[in-house]
Amino acid sequence: MTLTEIANATDLYKSTVLRLAASLEADGFLVRGTNRLFRPGPELWRLGALYQRGLDLGDLIRPSLHRLVEATGETASFYIAEGDERICLYRVNSPRSVRHHLEEGHRLPIDRGAAGRVLTAYRDSASTDGKKVRDRGFYVSIGERDREVAAAAVPVIDVHGQLRGALSVSAIRSRFDVDARKAAILVLKSEAKALIGLLPASER
Repeated sequence: MTLTEIANATDLYKSTVLRLAASLEADGFLVRGTNRLFRPGPELWRLGALYQRGLDLGDLIRPSLHRLVEATGETASFYIAEGDERICLYRVNSPRSVRHHLEEGHRLPIDRGAAGRVLTAYRDSASTDGKKVRDRGFYVSIGERDREVAAAAVPVIDVHGQLRGALSVSAIRSRFDVDARKAAILVLKSEAKALIGLLPASER
């Protein structure tokens, strides 16, 4: 940003901006290039790296799962791909007595079910079916893995565009009608979007 842009955005005098910028530059938080434009400095990168190293992925995912359960009344899960399987990494089960129940760490086929289809779609960029899933941004499965279960899932993608997993809402099939599916997809997309930029950089 230019000096004028910063002054306008902050409602500060240019002299005040320059004084503050000098302090930020001295500590590496701000850099002013030869074109006189201000940009973030290297100290921000160092602090970001420290934050990411100390971050537990579950600390970010679990609150999203709880919000999904609260909004839909159904079970919410976060899956990752591993080989020909998907792993239920985090899970919050529905409070309803009749529900789709699964434990964290459980392995399921990656070629069936909403979360599996989403994870597969980002593995094979040449697949026509995968492209359809990527274009829609979600997948709904009705009785694919278990004839009594239906689910909707969306990809969780970090700020670098890397797939980190799939968020899913699953329910008893008879309860997951068109309206319930639409509502689940909306809240799933909202939670996945909120996670962008919060996730630590992928090690893969």
